[in-house]
Amino acid sequence: MLGPTLAWCPSQHTFSSDHHTLAMGMIHHSLLVTLAFALIPTSKSHRRKPTRHVHSRRNPNAQIVSYSCEPGRSSAWRSTLTSLRGGAVANSPPAVVNDDEDDQEEERKKAQEGFAKLVKYRSEQQLLYQVRATYLSEMLAARGVPLPTVVGVATVDGSRPPEKVDWDCALSTLEDPKSCLYSFDAEPNTKVVAPVGTDQWISLSALNRLRRTDPTKVEPMWHSRYAILQSWFSDASEYSILQHIGIKGFVISSVLLDGGNGMVLRLVLISLLMSVLVLFMPLLEYIVGRILVSAPFWSQWQTWGRIIRAGFPLKLLLGQLAWKGFVSSFSKMEGKVRDYFVDLECDILEESVPLTVGSEVENEEEALMDNFDNDETDEDDDDEY
Repeated sequence: MLGPTLAWCPSQHTFSSDHHTLAMGMIHHSLLVTLAFALIPTSKSHRRKPTRHVHSRRNPNAQIVSYSCEPGRSSAWRSTLTSLRGGAVANSPPAVVNDDEDDQEEERKKAQEGFAKLVKYRSEQQLLYQVRATYLSEMLAARGVPLPTVVGVATVDGSRPPEKVDWDCALSTLEDPKSCLYSFDAEPNTKVVAPVGTDQWISLSALNRLRRTDPTKVEPMWHSRYAILQSWFSDASEYSILQHIGIKGFVISSVLLDGGNGMVLRLVLISLLMSVLVLFMPLLEYIVGRILVSAPFWSQWQTWGRIIRAGFPLKLLLGQLAWKGFVSSFSKMEGKVRDYFVDLECDILEESVPLTVGSEVENEEEALMDNFDNDETDEDDDDEY
């Protein structure tokens, strides 16, 4: 007999057997245990752990990989879960984006930026060096040092360097006035010069003064087409005007004014001053001695005695002021003497430079021809006798 016989009593709606209560209790207990194992979480927590996001800040469009580390769950449970969610089974660990390439690219960009900054700095320093060298050359050239300047080496865009040219000389008169590039109209009875074959005249005296005061403005008068200074005022040129000035002009122009870039004139002035001082030294000694022993001089002891008893810095300052005053006075005297010799040089040029064009040249040629004919006639008469 497999089990007790159960009988149903319709009137009482209960089992007739005594084992009815025990069987039902066991069934209920089994169902509760099964339900408890199905619903109660395992020993590991089923809480959702924080999701790890692997994301590169240099590549914001990179795929974000999310995963949850739950070692307590079995692979079958995860397979069931993913299959229920519609996903696939992940048999490998999640992929992590590697930032090595981005780091290398960033380092490469930083290196390129550093190299560009270094090149820019060196270029700026080179430009500053060239500007300073040019400025120094201009300052030294202004003080007479033979160095190339911007004006000396610059040429007009698209043109050739200034070329050497011969000159023509004419006389400006009231009947035949000549224009002047420097003063619009040349003074009457003065000589004017121009590049040969042109009518761009300039007064000879004005040209000479301009080359003495500011030689950088001479060639721009002809738009820097002609090398006027090298052609007309250089001893090595075949077109030099200075070949007509004679010995007197040579001493004034080549020795005093051009000798050592003005150093010869300065030495001559210093020598003259020293000679005058030595010549009048006895008289100066007598005058200074009388002043030192005079009563008016010693009556001012309270005034100049303070300077005598002063410290060395004050005496040094007074000495510097006295030296600056002496140098300034000497420079003014040198400028006046130089202007005098420049005017004398202009007069010599006016007298010695020959005329090459104009009616005066034709009259001179006719006079020379007449004199030549007269000389031939006299020689024939002498032969007859």
